[in-house]
Amino acid sequence: MRDFATSESPAVQTQLNRLAALSLPQGRFGLETIRALLARLGDPQKRLPPAFHVAGTNGKGSTCAFLRAMLEAEGLKVHAATSPHLVRYNERIRIAGELISDALLAELLGEVLDIAEDLGPSFFEVTAAASFLAFARIPADACVIEVGLGGRFDATNVLDDPAACGVASLGIDHEAFLLAPEDGTPAEPIARIAFEKAGIAKAGRPLVTQSYPDAAVEALAASAAKAGAKLLMRDAAWRMEAGETIDYGDAFGRLTLPLPTLSGAHQADNATLAVAMLRHQDRVVVSPEAMARGILAAQWPARMQLLHTGPLTNLVGGRQVWLDGGHNPDAGQAIARHLAGPVHLVIGMLANKNPAALLAPLADRLLSLSVVPIPGHDAHPPEAFAPHTDLPIASFTDVAAALRDLPPEGDVLIAGSLYLAGTALSANGETPA
Repeated sequence: MRDFATSESPAVQTQLNRLAALSLPQGRFGLETIRALLARLGDPQKRLPPAFHVAGTNGKGSTCAFLRAMLEAEGLKVHAATSPHLVRYNERIRIAGELISDALLAELLGEVLDIAEDLGPSFFEVTAAASFLAFARIPADACVIEVGLGGRFDATNVLDDPAACGVASLGIDHEAFLLAPEDGTPAEPIARIAFEKAGIAKAGRPLVTQSYPDAAVEALAASAAKAGAKLLMRDAAWRMEAGETIDYGDAFGRLTLPLPTLSGAHQADNATLAVAMLRHQDRVVVSPEAMARGILAAQWPARMQLLHTGPLTNLVGGRQVWLDGGHNPDAGQAIARHLAGPVHLVIGMLANKNPAALLAPLADRLLSLSVVPIPGHDAHPPEAFAPHTDLPIASFTDVAAALRDLPPEGDVLIAGSLYLAGTALSANGETPA
């Protein structure tokens, strides 16, 4: 797996070019390389502020956004490491609330790449090492770290003593990596996914989760027990119900919390996972009032985001234009639950993803289907979508061309890939800050 990035800063671009040349050697799994790299850097991961580590198929990024917003609402300084970036690589590393500067980013990437040259690290290992180096050197009160892929073998999984670990929703995704045959792992796909995500569990520390099918619960429980972690599962250790407000409860008492301003009913689940993680750890104190403020303040681009007025949205005459980077079946179901009416779908999807993941749940509400490429990535051609829809399929060179050709009525959904979402945000002048 590889990633790509560009920067207007020549110093950053020099390091991004070096990063782009890295790839994960075929068949290499494990934490040996990232641990060796971090050892050369003085093991910065052992000197972090209290860390909140979040895995999951969907919702982990939003959970991280809620955690950061709640911690900041308490007046704390928070570092954050998330992925992927949408427009600028800097989005991956947030220092005390601000995106990392170009100067510091170039310096850190250069330092890590120079010291790691003979180790053959991956893009993600270098990124994780640079994040940990920044977080160890610059004071803050807490840090929030999103797992990149899976959990057990993810480059972020070197935190020996996190404040809390969390697992968001589970679903089937990244099958080539997470379902690769391996002795001693669960055979059922959803159980194997749970096993991989629960690989972030650490001895004596809380592992806070959502509720899942029985096979996934068994795998999570076994992994937590093996690690010696404290398993705190929804509907067992904590509960929530969402109506006009969120009713949250655990052994410490009940809270009435506001609904998130982030779109989608599922965001209440992500918000309360963040609440449960904060309430079941003992490293930082966050009041219920700060949790409530954080739920309202949290922002997470390209997750059922309603685009503002801009160059792209102006092409469709003020109609609503929704943007979502989801690309797996669970994401497709979440999008379908949120949409109130029919939409024109502009889709770009990586070639290793299943077109049915979005087309199946959205089938009864699509007015038209327009397929676009994803710049810099291998994407499905229009014919790949044909078996999954009865609609005529139009093909365009980019999102703007697709929007210009839409019929005069009906709202719009741009979806299928976070990489595509990044190009849409950039084109509409909504670069994440």
